[in-house]
Amino acid sequence: MAAYDLVLRGGTIVDGSGGEPYVGDVAVAGGRIAAVGTVEGQGAREIDASGRIVTPGFVDIHTHYDGQAVWSERMTPSSAHGVTTVVIGNCGVGFAPCRAEDRDLLINVMEGVEDIPGVVMAEGLAWDWETFPEFLDTLEARPRDIDVAAYLPHSPLRVFTMGERGAAREAATPEDLRRMRELTREAVEAGALGFATSRTFIHRTASGKPIPSFEAAHDELGEIAMGLADAGGGIVQAVMDVPMRSWDEELATLRAVIRRSGRPATFTFGAPNGGPPIWTPVLEELDAARANGEELSAQIFPRPIGMIVGLEMSTHPFALSPSFQSIAKLPLAEKVAAMRDPALRAQLLAEKPAEGHPLAAMGRSWPFMFPLGDPPNYEPNAEDSVAARAERAGITPEEIAYDLLLEEDGHAMLYVALGNFHENRLDAVREIMAHPGTVLGLGDGGAHYGSICDASYPTFVLAYWARDRANGFPLPQAVKMLAHDPAQVVGLKDRGLIAPGYKADLNVIDLDHVALHKPALRSDLPAGGRRLDQGADGYDLTIVSGEIIAERGKPTSARPGRLVRGARGVPEVAAA
Repeated sequence: MAAYDLVLRGGTIVDGSGGEPYVGDVAVAGGRIAAVGTVEGQGAREIDASGRIVTPGFVDIHTHYDGQAVWSERMTPSSAHGVTTVVIGNCGVGFAPCRAEDRDLLINVMEGVEDIPGVVMAEGLAWDWETFPEFLDTLEARPRDIDVAAYLPHSPLRVFTMGERGAAREAATPEDLRRMRELTREAVEAGALGFATSRTFIHRTASGKPIPSFEAAHDELGEIAMGLADAGGGIVQAVMDVPMRSWDEELATLRAVIRRSGRPATFTFGAPNGGPPIWTPVLEELDAARANGEELSAQIFPRPIGMIVGLEMSTHPFALSPSFQSIAKLPLAEKVAAMRDPALRAQLLAEKPAEGHPLAAMGRSWPFMFPLGDPPNYEPNAEDSVAARAERAGITPEEIAYDLLLEEDGHAMLYVALGNFHENRLDAVREIMAHPGTVLGLGDGGAHYGSICDASYPTFVLAYWARDRANGFPLPQAVKMLAHDPAQVVGLKDRGLIAPGYKADLNVIDLDHVALHKPALRSDLPAGGRRLDQGADGYDLTIVSGEIIAERGKPTSARPGRLVRGARGVPEVAAA
């Protein structure tokens, strides 16, 4: 009889601790790591991992699979890039708690903030819940490839508590605050990892209005955080209202919430594409908070925050042009034919775009717009930008962008670096990543289906930061950043390390051949909706709870992923 369910033999173990890699075996039994090093007993399945690295499964703590986790068994793109645990409910948007009469409102919020077509959600969501604990029950009942954990989102909580007053962003009454605190406690006791909110002006509903949580009073944030304290656990996740407010002001608010509740907090952060190094004072503020015993971390995305624009995407440089509206809903071939007409071309090039969603307006950032190659280049040269090409040709950036959009019969994709591309380099990102108060995240998987495909970042970290860049990060540190560190921040301390007792979430990777594919459109959402997906080379195996969910880039039928209810402590075997 086999001693173990699975044994990986002779791989180079990069265990997630940041320590030096070593050659050894990893044995798995009952969904846990049973032995590491020289394993004498046999496994029911034995796999030769020699010449490969063996890592913990990666953890992405900022995703939006709130809908996809209900209607799909696979959390792609994330699970195609070695991710074995994702956290949903980020940015304070989601689908629970929710009364039947508020469903359309929450769909409108999610459509505007996260670029998920309303028809996809209307058809794909079961809506067999009202309370947040009932939503967790729905998540738990659905088999899937990887584990999912959830935050309680602020906007649904506010609407559930206050009704139309909450949607209209009226001030919460003392009774409203008492009720939100109570519901937060209930959510954490049922398994929420914490509470998430957004304060940024960019997050708007599909109808263009600010989302319910925008500009919520400081006391409201503090009282909700006290709901975490009442339950004895949970973290606050926040998107701050920068640059409309200063980092000093916003971080003072978040630090006050931490001190009042005693609960940790994490916030999204990035470097601007130009100007002074604003990240330096923020990192100093992180140091000050941590020195004061406040558990505060900043989430950084490890490459440019990239929007993909094109005629098949959610937006492109002419999407808000008045003359484009007459052809906007035409099939692609007809749209391309119309745009090749010289008269319409001249009209579109001459028009100024109308007002619209802030992200659509950002789709005309000419100095930071580039053709997206195959394979994609996430650190393109400044001279390849639309602005630089236009200057060399002596024409307008609009003309260059127009012609690029029509390439590949209209299937062309252009990449717009919205942030994290300071002076057209990733040097600032490296400085932020290296800070002990930051953690990798912001993959946004499950959202921005037609404009962003950033859930592939673990592969980028391995290929670019750990393998190819001269002054990148040592492989052990990069793996620690992808696995152990994010798991620790959100309290999932039973994963992210290869050690006895830990969850058997593992990757077997051919590091020399790790590479990103160009994003591709898939029509696999409910109601035939389309989304950007992205694959990778180099992942020999991805394992969740000891079961192989993908082998050499091909998914298996295994669905071992589960809902993770609440924080997890260090396994007893490891702690002993």
